[in-house]
Amino acid sequence: MLSCDICGETVTSEPDMKAHLLVVHMENEVICPFCKLSGVNYDEMCFHIETAHFEQNTLEERNFERIDTMQNGTSNNKDNSLQSTVGVNSSIHSACASNHPKGSAQSLPEDDTLKRKEVYSENLSESRKFQKSRGKQSGLSEIKEPIYETMYSPPECPFCGKIEECGQDMETHVKTKHASLLDTPLEDCVQPFYDCPMCGLICTNYDILQEHVDLHLEESSIRQGMDRVQCSGDLELAHQLQQEEDSKRRSEESRQEMEEFQKLQRQYGLDNSGGYKQQQLRNMEIEVNKGRMLPSEFHRRKAEMMESLALGTDDGKTKTSGIIEALHRYYQNAATDVRHVWLSSAVDHFHSSLGDKGWGCGYRNFQMLLSSLLQNDAYDECLKGMSVPCIPKIQSMIEDAWKEGFDPHGASQLNNKLQGTKAWIGACEVYTLLTSLRVKCRIIDFHKSTGPSGTHPHLFEWILNYYSSEREGNSKVVWTSKPPIYLQHQGHSRTIVGIEERKNRTLCLLIFDPGCPSPEMQKLLQQDIEASSLKQLRKFVGNLKHKQYQIVAVEGTLSSEEKVARRQASQVFTAEKIP
Repeated sequence: MLSCDICGETVTSEPDMKAHLLVVHMENEVICPFCKLSGVNYDEMCFHIETAHFEQNTLEERNFERIDTMQNGTSNNKDNSLQSTVGVNSSIHSACASNHPKGSAQSLPEDDTLKRKEVYSENLSESRKFQKSRGKQSGLSEIKEPIYETMYSPPECPFCGKIEECGQDMETHVKTKHASLLDTPLEDCVQPFYDCPMCGLICTNYDILQEHVDLHLEESSIRQGMDRVQCSGDLELAHQLQQEEDSKRRSEESRQEMEEFQKLQRQYGLDNSGGYKQQQLRNMEIEVNKGRMLPSEFHRRKAEMMESLALGTDDGKTKTSGIIEALHRYYQNAATDVRHVWLSSAVDHFHSSLGDKGWGCGYRNFQMLLSSLLQNDAYDECLKGMSVPCIPKIQSMIEDAWKEGFDPHGASQLNNKLQGTKAWIGACEVYTLLTSLRVKCRIIDFHKSTGPSGTHPHLFEWILNYYSSEREGNSKVVWTSKPPIYLQHQGHSRTIVGIEERKNRTLCLLIFDPGCPSPEMQKLLQQDIEASSLKQLRKFVGNLKHKQYQIVAVEGTLSSEEKVARRQASQVFTAEKIP
């Protein structure tokens, strides 16, 4: 470790000391106290004073002699003279020492020193003038020239610490022993610093910085590799989680689809839970268990059911006859708010029983329609010897029609099987069965609403045209020979038996609903029918707001050739759409 002789700062190497001296202390120039010479270092200034101002040595000796002769004088004068002399000499030394470091490392080249020596003699006169002025300031009036006290210490080498007797010897020592340091440019003496671009660490060597940066890059590469491994692991985990989620979602969707399918199977009677017979027996057992049916009645009704199934005819337990006749009497004698009314031909009402409750409406409406056709002589030829069949018999008849080739698409939807099931039937199955019996009919599809609030005024107008084609004069009540109309909508079906035209020009359908039990329907058979009893039959435009309605309208009979043609047409089943 090297210590600066001027400020005491400690540095680690000679280049650092040289840089410190040049940077920190170079700006403080040394000025000669006699001739104001500047721009030289400390040793050169000492050499200048010794050569250019050599007279000062003689003056100092004279001053000391005068001081000896003055020893007999007053002590105050002596003290003042000595103090003044010491002050003058101290000012000379301090002027050199304070302005530039003693033993500076920077020495001028030898030729420059010679040039400056030529200038020293030129400044001699100025130094003498300065001496006189300093003498006047010292306060020694009896001494014409100032007294100087030499305060000189041997110079010390700032690089190795060696002490020489004079500045010239020190200059020779520095030039011979430390010439390489003196020849080094200033910018080379300043230690270079390199900042790490990644962490800001300061390095003094480029190679060290390069190794340090390489470590950063290697660490970054390792981290990136670990990140890639982690990222790959994360991707695999995410892919696995996604697969598990997709599997769970597909499983849940499959489960929901299966539940919906089973729900639809139960709803449409395709869940293999048995058909009419099984449901009838099961419900009668429940009635017995609840005490609403005696065991004897259970056995009696079971025997009647088995007989009916064996014969294939309906037992008539749910039938109500004579309603159309009763309505004809009512409209002739009452219903003052009705302008005109058209009634279908005679038709019996059939309602659901314990054996088909919840799914047998289509079969019951077919029984109503067939009961009207059986009472109409125009259909005796195609329906000769037939009676109203029971529900299992109707299922068997539809299966026979499928076997003939009618509506293969509809048959496949129901697995070509109806017997022993609680499968629903709709307009297509009714059309297929009637056509197979050579009954001429057609399906009209009111596939969208044609009025405000989802109503279907076109449906009412079509039915009015259907029945009013047999209008007889200006009669208020017209009992036509037209069969009833099968009406199907989502989840239910009913039978249209007539239509009213009110005095306000509004239309009202008269409908038989298989969901209405016989006791309610039998109220219409009373001699004096109350208007409230017709409420269950009347349906105004605002009462029918389902999205879609289909009707099956009977229009006569078919020849054998026409039956074959319709069977071929049913391969791709189409319906007439309104609008």
